[in-house]
Amino acid sequence: MLTIFTAPKPFTDPHLDLIQRNAIRSWRDLGPLVEVLLIGDEAGMQGAALDLQVRQLPEVERNRLGTPRIDSIFGLARQASSQPLLAYVNADILLMPDFLEAARAALKTFDSFLMLGQRWDLDVREALIVGEKGAAALRERVQSAGSLHPPGGSDFFLFPRQCFTQLPPFAVGRAGWDNWMIFHARKQRWPVIDATASVVPVHQAHDYAHLPQGQAHYRLPETADNLRLAGGRRRIFRLGDADYRLVDGRVQRRPWTLRRVFQEIERAPVLRADSEPLANLIFAIFHPVRAWREARGILRYRLSHRTPSAAEAE
Repeated sequence: MLTIFTAPKPFTDPHLDLIQRNAIRSWRDLGPLVEVLLIGDEAGMQGAALDLQVRQLPEVERNRLGTPRIDSIFGLARQASSQPLLAYVNADILLMPDFLEAARAALKTFDSFLMLGQRWDLDVREALIVGEKGAAALRERVQSAGSLHPPGGSDFFLFPRQCFTQLPPFAVGRAGWDNWMIFHARKQRWPVIDATASVVPVHQAHDYAHLPQGQAHYRLPETADNLRLAGGRRRIFRLGDADYRLVDGRVQRRPWTLRRVFQEIERAPVLRADSEPLANLIFAIFHPVRAWREARGILRYRLSHRTPSAAEAE
């Protein structure tokens, strides 16, 4: 039914090794309807794949800085899978049986779609057994000690295999590409389903020590590359741009509110007319302070990264 794939971080850090193994084990234990693929050849991945009895696809393409590319990751997963559904899931996310239930509900309703949702953050310091037996205990722990993450970046993307066959060469683990996924689905007029009310994906907290200089992913140069590949800031969509939601096992349209009406007006230039200038104009009208700050930030970035002229070099 479903192939879950991911591009894990190196398994060399003891805490990352622990939480990634927890996550992958939780996917594997969803049952025989789910297969799991680990994509890449990061340190320790081969051993983890053998221990967890899942497949590894090491031949991933990388960008100029050596970061695995999203287009290659998705392409390898599609080639290796024969399942009707694919799901890219970040390697620190625990899943429970509600994920499969949501997948069934979406597939029953639509031929093409994108499903995603907010995650729950939880501090995990020990090996976990989730599956059907451990799901109830994990839910109780999340309710008592976890917190619902704001609807910013997304940690899972569930879609039929005929969707997302062509992707830009985004860098994985950097900001922007997940937002483009929502934009692209809306552009293709595929339903975008917010499953927050029905699915509890659990993010195991960690630091950014695995990234260059320990910086958060949104501060890295590759995030700027991802933004360019996405087509600009107006194509950075968020969970609030979903036009459907999954509630009590049923997919339903999001209700119209005044806020959503203005949001759709703001999104129309890139969704309907493919016009970045018009989108920038409407954004500036709706959000003058944010537009000014954004323009100032872009100017500063360009000045700090510009190539000196011959006269300046002398």
